[in-house]
Amino acid sequence: MGTYFPIFINLEGKKVQVFGGGKIAARRVAALLEFGAEVHVIAPEISGKLEELARQAENLTLERRPYLPGDLAAAELAIAATNDEGVNDMVYWECRREGVPVNVASDKEKCDFFFPGIAKEGDITVGVTAGGKDHRKAAQATAKIRELLKGRPWEG
Repeated sequence: MGTYFPIFINLEGKKVQVFGGGKIAARRVAALLEFGAEVHVIAPEISGKLEELARQAENLTLERRPYLPGDLAAAELAIAATNDEGVNDMVYWECRREGVPVNVASDKEKCDFFFPGIAKEGDITVGVTAGGKDHRKAAQATAKIRELLKGRPWEG
C-alpha cells in the first residue's frame, strides 16, 4: 500500500452515504457534519449518539434497514462502518463499480481515504493520519496540535 496524499476537499452539500449505525459510524458522521456534508445513514440499528446527532443536524437523515445494492445511487462519498464484513465488502465493490470513493472502517486496504484526526481552530484545519497503522500515535499527535493551535503561538 502506498503513502496517501493529504488533501482537503469541500464537503459542503456533498452527499455522503454511511452504512452502519454504531460508534464508529457516529464518529465519522459527526466529523462529516462539522464540514457541511449531507449525510444519509442506512443501518438496521441506530445508536443513541446518531439519534442525538440527527435531532441537532438538518443535514443528517437516518434510515433503519439493511444495505441494498443500489443504495449508492446519489452518493459522492461512502463510508462502510458496519460490523458485518460481508456488507462492508458489498459496499466496497459497489463503490468500485460506481466510482464512489469509499472508506471501509474495518479494512485499511479497502480505503480510498482515511479519516484523519482533526485539529481545528478558526481558519486553521490540520488533519493527522498514521496511514491507518497507529491510531494511538495519530490521536496523540492530533491532541498536541490542538494544544498548539489553542495557544496560537503565531499571533503576537
